[in-house]
Amino acid sequence: MPPAKKRARTYDPAKIRTAVLAQFAHVRAGVSALDEEQLALPTDLGDWTVRELAAHLTMAVATVSRNLDREEPAKAELGLLDWASGTAARAGAIDDGTRALAEANPDLDALYAQVEERITEDLAAAPADRLLATSAGALSLGDYLVTRTVELVVHTDDLNRAVPGLGIPCDRQALAACTRLLADTLAARAPGASTEVRIPPYAVVQCVEGPRHTRGTPPNVVETDPLTWIRLATGRLAWKTALDEAKVSASGERADLGGLLPLMG
Repeated sequence: MPPAKKRARTYDPAKIRTAVLAQFAHVRAGVSALDEEQLALPTDLGDWTVRELAAHLTMAVATVSRNLDREEPAKAELGLLDWASGTAARAGAIDDGTRALAEANPDLDALYAQVEERITEDLAAAPADRLLATSAGALSLGDYLVTRTVELVVHTDDLNRAVPGLGIPCDRQALAACTRLLADTLAARAPGASTEVRIPPYAVVQCVEGPRHTRGTPPNVVETDPLTWIRLATGRLAWKTALDEAKVSASGERADLGGLLPLMG
């Protein structure tokens, strides 16, 4: 009998809205402190500079307002757990848009202020069940905001790795939502119950076909911290590297997730 299709967990819309705004505010504060030399530093994202990465972070949030300006779709087309699958296909358009945005907005703080003001107003008025016609497909505002926590947390980490000592913090709720969505995406991609993936303190999921665990310690266990998990899931860190550097522990013959990662392109 095939395993049941994984259902997306529910998120508190009010907490997710607060998390998105809080994380964007953290990023704005960090970016505003960067000088021209730091903005010109390279990143691990192709040939993007820190300036381009910083501009891209405003795009990740501004899309909420832009989608709210569009006509509301008749029905949802995309499930929350399907969102990550389409990210690679949109990479080219995102790259072009990011470069154009960075070039057109040399004053990043003014850009951040404009985006922050607009999304704060929009989220105060729009209901969580309002459907959005996003580039990935139609889904609810509540679900789309969960995906924004992934964009914000992942790229906050990208900025911190690119600029020594920057240290932009991650809002706890944003980090939790990002971790859980990516963990649930893995469980949906590799349905089963033979392997338990633990990402304390935010997520535990079962995945991978095989003998089902019923009691005691599971025979196949993977455990890591949230930031390492996010880097693995988004291709920032290779599975073998994480094992070699003891950033992840994996026990059992079905605990090798190397063939399932990354989840996002």
